[in-house]
Amino acid sequence: MRSGILFVVMIVCMHTYAHANDNWKQQTENANFIHRAVKQVTDVMVHDIYSPPVASRTYAYLSIAAYEALAAGDSSYRSLAGQLKDLKALPGPEQGKEYSYTVAAVHAVLAIGKALVISEQSIDAFVQSITQELKQSGIPAATFDNSVAFGQQVAKHIMDWASRDQYKQTRTFTKYAVTDVAAYWKPTPPAYMRAVEPHWNKIRTFVLDSARQFPPAPPTAFSPEKDSPFFKEAMAVHEVGLKLTQEQKDIANFWDCNPFKMNVSGHVMYASKKISPGGHWMNINRLACQKTNASPVQSVEAYALLAITIADAFISCWDEK
Repeated sequence: MRSGILFVVMIVCMHTYAHANDNWKQQTENANFIHRAVKQVTDVMVHDIYSPPVASRTYAYLSIAAYEALAAGDSSYRSLAGQLKDLKALPGPEQGKEYSYTVAAVHAVLAIGKALVISEQSIDAFVQSITQELKQSGIPAATFDNSVAFGQQVAKHIMDWASRDQYKQTRTFTKYAVTDVAAYWKPTPPAYMRAVEPHWNKIRTFVLDSARQFPPAPPTAFSPEKDSPFFKEAMAVHEVGLKLTQEQKDIANFWDCNPFKMNVSGHVMYASKKISPGGHWMNINRLACQKTNASPVQSVEAYALLAITIADAFISCWDEK
């Protein structure tokens, strides 16, 4: 009788342990950890006033890193190595080791974020906070350490690849030279800010064969003559702006993604920091993923596809500019 009771107790304990052992997986394999990591990098870039093109580059690399970290644990997803320009095979998880691929993806995002932002301390503080939260799930220490190490390996591989995309070289190129030609761009009031990233078309593309793969049709020829197509188009825009409805104003303000907007009120000028166009779309992606209960790997796939598209679009658009 006693042996039977001990057997039952042992079975109950084993079941309880197994349930507790699986509980950390349910808690950590949660896409919201990834959404929060991406949002943290967004918030830091807003604080650091990243230009739209530079922000798009950051989003592309951190999203690719997150995707690679999670795809490594799901055979139904294919690595982007060999699909993106110059991206070689990434390190994989070690046989016999246990991983949380979501934890790996979170740390890959934050490692890339820290490498590419100015306010590194803000990323460090978030890493400490989310690390403590993840550990409270009961994840085994070895599994957590394996996951963090793997995420950092992926991030290092992606950063090595990023270092060869011509970004550093463009930091040394000459600034945009303003001319007196009427058709050419000039700094405008009130801030008279200089041209943003005039050499961005020299950044390596991700999937486009070059910045000129899809050139748009030539723009309307510049002309100050009142009967010219250019003047008529400009006046049409001007006239619409004079009689905007409240709905049109709301739509315009919603899509006004100027990271450093100069506001003027009488003789007072003050700046507002706002999200970049890429950051706006990354936030929309987060909301869509949360609304549809997308899994971690589905979420990072969406982030990666979106961020790569935006990054190449900026390179192509800046080439036309």
